[in-house]
Amino acid sequence: MTKKKRVLFVASEGLPYIKSGGLADVIGSLPKELVLQGQDVRVVLPLYLKMAIQDHGRFEYVTTFDVNAGDIHTLANVYTENVDGVQFYFIEHRDFFERDELYGYDDDAIRFGFFQHATCRLLEALDFFPDIIHSHDWHTAAIPFLCRTFYSYREEFRNIRHVFTIHNLAFQGIFSKEALWSALGMNYHYYEDGTARFYENCISYMKLGILYADKVTTVSETYAQEILTDEFGENMNHVLGSRYYDLSGIVNGIDYDLWDAQTDPYLAQPYSFKNLQDKKKNKLALQEQFALPQNPNVLLIGVVSRLTWQKGFYLMAHHLDELLASGAQFVVLGSGEEAIEDTFHFYKEKYPQQFAFYRGYNEPLAHQIYAASDLFFMPSMFEPCGISQLISMHYGTLPLVRETGGLKDTVEAYNEFDGTGTGFSFAGKQAHSMLQVFGLAIDTYYNRPEDWQKLIKQAMEKDVSWTASAQKYLLLYDQLVS
Repeated sequence: MTKKKRVLFVASEGLPYIKSGGLADVIGSLPKELVLQGQDVRVVLPLYLKMAIQDHGRFEYVTTFDVNAGDIHTLANVYTENVDGVQFYFIEHRDFFERDELYGYDDDAIRFGFFQHATCRLLEALDFFPDIIHSHDWHTAAIPFLCRTFYSYREEFRNIRHVFTIHNLAFQGIFSKEALWSALGMNYHYYEDGTARFYENCISYMKLGILYADKVTTVSETYAQEILTDEFGENMNHVLGSRYYDLSGIVNGIDYDLWDAQTDPYLAQPYSFKNLQDKKKNKLALQEQFALPQNPNVLLIGVVSRLTWQKGFYLMAHHLDELLASGAQFVVLGSGEEAIEDTFHFYKEKYPQQFAFYRGYNEPLAHQIYAASDLFFMPSMFEPCGISQLISMHYGTLPLVRETGGLKDTVEAYNEFDGTGTGFSFAGKQAHSMLQVFGLAIDTYYNRPEDWQKLIKQAMEKDVSWTASAQKYLLLYDQLVS
């Protein structure tokens, strides 16, 4: 059994408090699983406006301290709460964090420079120096760099080992080179010698994390290889290549406490594999909700996603007439790029008996779509890991995915000769590949129902929890701290 370690997760968002993407799911689930496996895990998050409104009243005040670095000269207040054995700390700064959105502001370099310095100062204030700091994405990527430069006057900081996880390489924290001093308080020679430099007159927080962390991970084995290529490397592939032997992929899981068809409070009817007839009751309820013809036997296809190019929805939108010609029904939940939304609104009007579209996000409805659908559509152009395909399999809804990143690692394609598989998948980026595998899914659903039921069983039996992945992180930690 691995030795108990003190691990500090630092991230820009995390459930159960705040979410804009899959990062929040990881921060809400992985620390909890590591605690169950005997580790001392704590998490540091910014205290955003939504949290200040909804959660602040429960939080316990911890401390206040100065943060001085570059152009940052201000105070940080810290609050705490324990959830499922994980101690959360919240950095409060109203000007920086109590805003309508989490990201996308002109002063993001300063905002998250402050957050990273405040995290380091918090360790001093608590006199708590973890064995490992596990940083996530560009918002916290400079922490390994700061610990080994700005805070290196203390041996405790020098002794901390660092893991940096890339959840999406497309977002790299690129700012003007002036941010090296103004937001991080560091000398310009780190730009001049190339350490922090990324593009002309710019620096990248993510680059600092890749260079200064002891281990770099991303959220699936295939994505770890993809980001070393020109196609997926986002101009960071050469930097990542320099850390090739310290780079690995560990696939995400889902929280079985939150995602369980037998106990899900949002479902019209709980179910398990032993009573899949009850799954059809969810289908009928969703059809009724969206005024679709109530038919338990028609193929119902679900989508829960951001509607963007990355998620593959131009490929879907351009061929909806062909997809709908099958007679299948679609229920789409999401928002994103205007052109995709407009197309879906058009098809909602054109095919009211087959196509339903809910613009925005609705948590109960997301659960209902996962449970009610027969097929879950996820044709992503790239997907570091993906969580939707894991949820859909766990709910007995077969995913149809493009073979990229974590989708390739987690969905076993149906083999019509031996009946193996947990879903359907296609390679390439061409419409004919998508339509071909869609046709296979249609044919299997209507003409090989025994195979379809077998696929459901195999999908629901697949372990997509955090247990196995958490053990892989523990092995990584063991390599750094004996």
